[in-house]
Amino acid sequence: MIRSILSVGGWTLVSRVTGFARDVVMAGVMGAGPIADAFVVAFRLPNHFRAIFGEGAFNTAFVPAYAGLSEAAEAGAARRFATRVFTLMLVTQLILLAVALPAMPWIVRALAPGFSDDPARFDLAVSLTRITFPYLLCMTLVTLLSGILNAHKRFAVAAGAPVLLNLSMLAALGLAFLFPNVAYAAAWGVSVSGVLQLALVWAACRRAGIAPTVGAPTFRDPAMLRFFKVLGPAVIGSAGFQIASFADTIIASFLATGAVSALYYADRLYQLPFGVIAIAAGTVLLPEMSRRIAGGDVAGAHAAQNRAAGFSLALSAPFTIAFLILPGLIMTALFQRGAFSAEDAARAASVLAAYGLALPAVVLVRSAVASFYARQDTTTPLYASLTAIAINVGLKVVLTGPYGVTGLALATAIGQWVNLALLVVLARRRGWTAPNRTLGITILGVVVACLGLAATAIYALPVVERWVPAAFDFRNLAVLAALGLAGTLVYAVLLLGTLRLCGLRLRRA
Repeated sequence: MIRSILSVGGWTLVSRVTGFARDVVMAGVMGAGPIADAFVVAFRLPNHFRAIFGEGAFNTAFVPAYAGLSEAAEAGAARRFATRVFTLMLVTQLILLAVALPAMPWIVRALAPGFSDDPARFDLAVSLTRITFPYLLCMTLVTLLSGILNAHKRFAVAAGAPVLLNLSMLAALGLAFLFPNVAYAAAWGVSVSGVLQLALVWAACRRAGIAPTVGAPTFRDPAMLRFFKVLGPAVIGSAGFQIASFADTIIASFLATGAVSALYYADRLYQLPFGVIAIAAGTVLLPEMSRRIAGGDVAGAHAAQNRAAGFSLALSAPFTIAFLILPGLIMTALFQRGAFSAEDAARAASVLAAYGLALPAVVLVRSAVASFYARQDTTTPLYASLTAIAINVGLKVVLTGPYGVTGLALATAIGQWVNLALLVVLARRRGWTAPNRTLGITILGVVVACLGLAATAIYALPVVERWVPAAFDFRNLAVLAALGLAGTLVYAVLLLGTLRLCGLRLRRA
């Protein structure tokens, strides 16, 4: 299990790093103007639908059913089930693609209604979305094939497939001179990556002898009926978060040019620590708690949860401080070059600071929700999530007026904290979580270390800026790197020192 987690985590990190490189290049050649806004809408639309109907929702319904059939005595039951689902998904996606391509102007108008006031940006978004939308078909099938591979404990290929998206887009951006503009190059890079990812996971399934074929789907199969019974609530749960993302895009489309892009670039940085820390912690914690609870070791399950929560908080807190205190330096150092102007960096920096307020909550939610999933309660987290999203969407409308695009990120932060608070309160009432002294000391250590980190960022910044020559081409990046090294040292010393003073010994779990 540890080897599998390291494999998934390692490929996730590679995907995040290559994705960051892709965004840096994209910002330099595309900037954060009308062309970038149009591409972000074209990129987000298939990804919204993929997140709703694929990935989380689909895996929740498909993987347990397929794994159960794989363990059954009847030969070929899992293969027949996979073939039926594969065929159904393929036919559904082909129909959706046939309907969506001619209807794309109406779809884009629904997702980004503010673009209608700018015919050039609207027409570009429609053209680009027609190019990127087939990516949804490919990724739906990739999700299914990845689920099959994971059920057979073959994790590496499925975890590494997303890297092809970043490499494909980087290659396309490098060949941008062959396209009408850079946005067309990026859009074609997205679609080509879908084909490459599908080919990769299909080949892996073929080599393992577990690839599904195309057959006649039937809805009378008990396994299919159970699949749809689980899929429905899972889709509703996945749709909740995407509704909030849709609201971001819709509202941002009415704001000044560059608002959609500012959300995109800030969100990419916000997703870096979440993607590595929260997902890794959740991946390890859920089976650990499930196993302990099934064995009657509830105290051990709660102790594991506390360790995971403390670990997640300790690793994510420095990013929160950096996003809150140095958002301008971060955006300037990482993205301000080429077509990405100082004004673009300043707009995205304010959004990043607001997202920084959300980061501790969104990371801790992955540990908090394990209290319910480990006990096979998926309904309570669904209600908590939908409640938080309703508040989130309502606040987006209220906060956008005074704060512009930054208000959208502030609403997201408040929604995440509401979700975390609801999960913790409900779990405490049922006795499904038990914060202990270890978690309390860890939180104290994180607070002390964050105060030291904040002081370092504030007072060391002018000192470092004096040391780095003004004529140095990568001055901002050098300043950010120096502050990062100094801050890491200060944070680690203060955190470990506080934990030791309080008598908490670190140990491997």
